[in-house]
Amino acid sequence: MSQSFSAVLMNEKDNVATVLVDLEANIFVTASYGDRELEVKLLQSIPFGHKFAVDSIKKGEKIYKYGEIIGLASSDIAIGEHVHVHNLEGTRGRGDING
Repeated sequence: MSQSFSAVLMNEKDNVATVLVDLEANIFVTASYGDRELEVKLLQSIPFGHKFAVDSIKKGEKIYKYGEIIGLASSDIAIGEHVHVHNLEGTRGRGDING
């Protein structure tokens, strides 16, 4: 019996999804919001409450969660890659970046 895991997209604009349990690398996860449903293979283990990319995100591109910009990619991020402080630069409260 194959086990299915799910993650949450908060808004149709989001390019990251949030996991609801600790998940291991190399498993497939379904991320959905409304009619949008994506199956993504995780490239790394993702801890509970953390994010992974559901779209390819190039260095400098905006990262969306809740339909809002939560930061910029500080490096290229592949689909299924863990998105956290190691590859996301926050933009809130910065006068030098228009998030």
